Amino acid sequence: MATRLIHDIVYDAPVAEVAAMLGDPAFREDVCAYQRVLRSSVRIDDRGDTKTVVVEQVQPAKGIPSFAKKFVGNEIDIVQREEWSAPDTAELHVTIPGKPGEMLGTIGLVEDGGRTTETVDVTIKVHLPLVGGRIEGLIADLLRKALDAENSVGRDYLSG
Repeated sequence: MATRLIHDIVYDAPVAEVAAMLGDPAFREDVCAYQRVLRSSVRIDDRGDTKTVVVEQVQPAKGIPSFAKKFVGNEIDIVQREEWSAPDTAELHVTIPGKPGEMLGTIGLVEDGGRTTETVDVTIKVHLPLVGGRIEGLIADLLRKALDAENSVGRDYLSG
């Protein structure tokens, strides 16, 4: 079984500005700080036609149900890798190292009338019998909150 999440984020800025923001390490670090992660690192590698963004973060597992806490422990190590093949298109791969699951999907940016919609379309898969589906749902909720945090920080970033 797998869980699919499609989430839209809207910015009052043209696609070029949103793409530049998503490729700015300072923006990515601000998003981590806003989420109060315990530790984080951001790497951006721009090689010709491809930009790779890697965000590694460690979040506290507070507020996670006990059945899931057994799976993740007291901290959640998350590695998010985005391969931007164009300014408006990326492949997304998120892992929790050492845990049996991953998120695979895409990020797309579409501009309409000077506003840009960022669409994250991801499939969450946890390879655990009996509780995998419940953990996928929990991860989907956490991802929605992380994307909402990105949107909040991004609106401030683009207005300044």
